[in-house]
Amino acid sequence: MKIKKGFAKRAIAGSNIVVPVGRKNAEFNGMITLNDSASFFWDCFCEDITVDEAVKKVTDEYDVDEKRAREDIENFVKLLRDNDLVDE
Repeated sequence: MKIKKGFAKRAIAGSNIVVPVGRKNAEFNGMITLNDSASFFWDCFCEDITVDEAVKKVTDEYDVDEKRAREDIENFVKLLRDNDLVDE
């Protein structure tokens, strides 16, 4: 699974913002604000990885148990899917 092309994440005034670029502007009108965890998750899914691989990255980077990391990532992935932001 991977974030679709056409989105750019930028740090603006201390916030992590995702905006559509190019043709995605016509399809997705708005912006997404990510907290620090969601920003890390977003970065994980900018490459083609599985949920299991993302969980491993999160548990390697943060002091969080696997169960909590998996729940958070699965919730994040659901939001991505609900908003048609990933290629699977």
